[in-house]
Amino acid sequence: TENIGPLYRVSPSSGASIDEYRPPLSDDKVTYYGQYVALVVADTFDNATAAARAVKVSYDAEQPDVSLELTPDDEPSVDTERGDPDAAFAQGEVTLDAVYTTPPETHNPIELHSSVAVFDGTRYTLYETSQAIMNHQAVMVQMLGVKPENVRVVTEYLGSGFGGKLWPWNHSVLAAAAARQLRRPVKIEITRKMMFQTVGHRTNTQQRMRLSATKDGKLTSLQQDYVFHVSRLDKSKENCGEATGYFYSVPNLRATAAFARRDIAPNTSMRGPGAVPGLYALESAMDEMAIKLNLDPVQFRLMNEPEIDESLGVPFSTRHYTDCLTHGAKTFGWHERTPEVGSMRRDGMIVGWGMAGASWMAKRLAAESTVTFLDDGRVRIACGTQDIGTGTYTVLAQMVADMTGMDIGAIHVQIGDSALPAGPMSGGSMATGSLVPSVSKSAKAA
Repeated sequence: TENIGPLYRVSPSSGASIDEYRPPLSDDKVTYYGQYVALVVADTFDNATAAARAVKVSYDAEQPDVSLELTPDDEPSVDTERGDPDAAFAQGEVTLDAVYTTPPETHNPIELHSSVAVFDGTRYTLYETSQAIMNHQAVMVQMLGVKPENVRVVTEYLGSGFGGKLWPWNHSVLAAAAARQLRRPVKIEITRKMMFQTVGHRTNTQQRMRLSATKDGKLTSLQQDYVFHVSRLDKSKENCGEATGYFYSVPNLRATAAFARRDIAPNTSMRGPGAVPGLYALESAMDEMAIKLNLDPVQFRLMNEPEIDESLGVPFSTRHYTDCLTHGAKTFGWHERTPEVGSMRRDGMIVGWGMAGASWMAKRLAAESTVTFLDDGRVRIACGTQDIGTGTYTVLAQMVADMTGMDIGAIHVQIGDSALPAGPMSGGSMATGSLVPSVSKSAKAA
């Protein structure tokens, strides 16, 4: 920050989310490959590219630790626990002890990350590729050290996000800081190569699964101990145990998480963070256990369906897992499956049939909105949320058209601007469920 001006950390207790807490260019230590060490700004893209290539950087070399070994740096923390899984496993009639791994994965949608920052001497207007404009505003307010009314974030339509564009990355605040210093609009677009380095990834995981069951197939214990890489300075958790506690009925259960810190870039949310690799390991273990028990994998799961959420001791609001399994099996013709390896053939090819279950949270976030009947015969819906290609504009227009009896062509949806009433992020399949009650209430009031 010798000439770009001060940038500040986001307080972990503020409620604003960011994956890389160290502000860019805040010191001269490089902690991962791809970290920003300088910013070049020019009047054209070609000039900026040429100038950046002319920059020479000298380093004092240190040996980094980027080993792929997943050895925890801290004592594991417990995600969820009940009963005595160690004792139950030791006494289990049939047991399984297996380790499952998943590799690092990167987001690479066609639409790259990009930021355009405009500063008028007091207020910032930031045109962003963001899945969460209200959070983006909250982060920029802290990093730039200004009042909330002096930061406006606009994302009217996002081409693709998948979790990688939920939280701000360093290029966003660098664009704002450069615009502040130059009093000129500044655009930064991440290159395809940089998509692998500077805007997060799903971390790799190693999960040890231990299951025990009676000979007739009733689970008696389940343990999931998982480890994953994180950057040296940040702790974004890949929550593999998210669904473990409630997915199957088992009296003795424990899921633990452990960080393995390395000199790598921060990891981030990616298309079902945590639950996806976690369920991969759980469902793989259930399949292998079904083989040991000589049980059909669908039937094995149906035998261990819980009556309540055993992790919380409360009824489920809704749960349709048995419906999914039985309907899917019937529709697919599962009864025709033969389990022996290589026993099923079609058109001279070996065919394999498998199955797995999955779960995802059903969560709502706070949301504000306004619905206004205009004197030109139209209806305006306004909310500070965004459309990431999942049809937020369309859903809101359809809903209000249905509620008011008006033609959908008369419904004007205005979203994608933090100056509007605060709306939810578009992540975790939460946006629509959060918007419906708010917009419904606003429409009724109007």
